[in-house]
Amino acid sequence: MAKPASRKSGRSGGSSIFTGVLIGLIVGAVLAVGVALWVTGNNPFKFAAPESAPARPAPAIPAAPETAPSFDFYKVLPGDASTGPLPPAADSAAASPLYYLQAGAFQNPADADNLKAQLALLGIETAIQTSDLGDKGVFHRVRVGPFRAMDEVNRTRSLLTQNNIPATLVKEVPTPQETP
Repeated sequence: MAKPASRKSGRSGGSSIFTGVLIGLIVGAVLAVGVALWVTGNNPFKFAAPESAPARPAPAIPAAPETAPSFDFYKVLPGDASTGPLPPAADSAAASPLYYLQAGAFQNPADADNLKAQLALLGIETAIQTSDLGDKGVFHRVRVGPFRAMDEVNRTRSLLTQNNIPATLVKEVPTPQETP
């Protein structure tokens, strides 16, 4: 009867895999170093030019004339000396009435701050105007604006109405002393 064939332990197969991985790592590292040197331009394998060879002169690059930068946006601003005084349309816009929406008037400043915070959550910027009304006391008005056009007023008023905040239209005509 023949002897059964003995199986080899997995050592020779395991060592060949380890050897292949080790060789792959070494080749990869050498290639990575080579690519890094090639990309950075530090090539140690480049031959140096012989000492006896005459050096080529670098071509002369003409220098650009030095000029101060030009800023044209200064000339565009209104009231510049080069463009003259403000156009008359700007003067008439300054005299046009300003519109405000008064969302509330409170004697308690905390109530005015609460309404201002509620309007801020809606994305509406407000201002609190404090006025002493003598016998009636001090009132804190919560106002939205100023607006120059009625379509802006109507859009904001509809947003306030949708959120159950009543608003009163206030019209102010600036006097010539108030305009900047």
